[in-house]
Amino acid sequence: MEYKIIVLDLDGTLTNRDKVVTPRTKEALMKAQDMGKIVVLASGRPTPGVMPLARELKLGEHGGYILSFNGGMIVSCKTGETVFSSQLPVEINEKVMDLAAEHRVDIMTYEGDKIIASNASYQYIALESRVCHMEVKEISQVEDMKQYVTFPVPKFILTDDGDYLVTVEPKVKAALGKNYSVYRSDPYYLEVLPKGIDKARSLERFLEVTGYRREEMIACGDGYNDLSMIRFAGLGVAMENGVLPVRQAADYITLSNNDDGVAHVVEKFMLSF
Repeated sequence: MEYKIIVLDLDGTLTNRDKVVTPRTKEALMKAQDMGKIVVLASGRPTPGVMPLARELKLGEHGGYILSFNGGMIVSCKTGETVFSSQLPVEINEKVMDLAAEHRVDIMTYEGDKIIASNASYQYIALESRVCHMEVKEISQVEDMKQYVTFPVPKFILTDDGDYLVTVEPKVKAALGKNYSVYRSDPYYLEVLPKGIDKARSLERFLEVTGYRREEMIACGDGYNDLSMIRFAGLGVAMENGVLPVRQAADYITLSNNDDGVAHVVEKFMLSF
């Protein structure tokens, strides 16, 4: 099988522990794109938070795509066109913010190129700001935040230490019911998205628009939110550092993100064809 598309999670997959793309991985991806292969960056990050890596890898010149918000949006880097977008209904905003207050966890969402958050200095919100290169607009009081966030958003993130957030997750799921997707993208991030939004569903829509087939797609990831796309792709690849369910579901396990695991996949399955 000739693989024409490679879909890459970012943190823990494309980037190493320092959140950078190593020279070998970058070289392999640039060679693949020069051969006409398509690169899709698939992340839970907001679109502006993926853009720096898209520019570094020159996806705009090569017709690549960004799949952001864990599948809530797909954007063409070449044209800037939004291929697909899904947002939460406005009527759920207050309930999600009330749940954050009830369980005493911090919360954030997005407005354009800014993060809207309850506590800008909290370590996991500061981490999101730093990784995504996005400014935080702090609205510390719950009532003030409810009055401000009266527009549709792609997702909310509730955040706290993982050992506490694991106890909050089932309570939030029960409170919101089956009409929303609720899951942890990291131990310290509990995400609330529209029902049915995940990376695989968005990749299915991507294929409908572009005309490619899933058999021509490689998907690489390490986290729970990558599980659906690894099962969906023609070749599902888990990073050596991936969580156990991802490694169990994968067709192939590559090296870790600190050992050029993505470069290894590109060289083995795309450049040597």
